[in-house]
Amino acid sequence: MGMSTYVVGYIKADDTWNKMKQIWDSCTDANVEIPDEVLEFFDHEPPGNLPGREVDISEAVTEYKDDMKDGYDVEIYKLPPSIHVVRVYNSY
Repeated sequence: MGMSTYVVGYIKADDTWNKMKQIWDSCTDANVEIPDEVLEFFDHEPPGNLPGREVDISEAVTEYKDDMKDGYDVEIYKLPPSIHVVRVYNSY
């Protein structure tokens, strides 16, 4: 089993995000089908307790390698000002 590391950015939840999450949660609680528009908004992934809308920040992320070290650099100046969280996580 391998491990992958990801770096993603989040834009603070706005009114649209909050409404879409409310619809998702209501449909889930009522055990009814989630509307396509809501599924597409969240890329068909449950929003869970995300800190907002995930956005691609790959233009600001580069791999870092040095003696016995592997990682990522996030060039903050390249991030859009709307980014309020950068999440680094491992997936197995």
